[in-house]
Amino acid sequence: MVIKDAQDYNPLEPMEAQVILRKGTERAFTGAYFDYKGEGVYICKQCNLPLFSSKDKFNSGTGWPSFDDIIKDNVKEIPDADGMRTEIVCANCGGHLGHVFRGEGFTKKQTRHCANSASLTFVEAEGEGN
Repeated sequence: MVIKDAQDYNPLEPMEAQVILRKGTERAFTGAYFDYKGEGVYICKQCNLPLFSSKDKFNSGTGWPSFDDIIKDNVKEIPDADGMRTEIVCANCGGHLGHVFRGEGFTKKQTRHCANSASLTFVEAEGEGN
């Protein structure tokens, strides 16, 4: 269930609030999902909007979960004020997810959505792990 009303958003732990609300970044190689390989969907920690499919996840070696695609219309891009990077946020609640980088050569799509594990919750595909 996607939560549309801000007063009903999921409660956040301090590190999650630092990342999602204050645009922080967790340290590389410390997040729960940087090397996680389960089959399913990554949803917004704050509002439950589906953001990324595990089918689009790849190992970039950077220490953060990396995806070469998004779930259509659910991730919004906002250029940073300095023009150096492009922030990615949840299209529903505006929570900070990370940044998107292009032209690095990691995948054929030439796109790396670099997300913080603290911004995500993994939902296992039905029938997996049973």
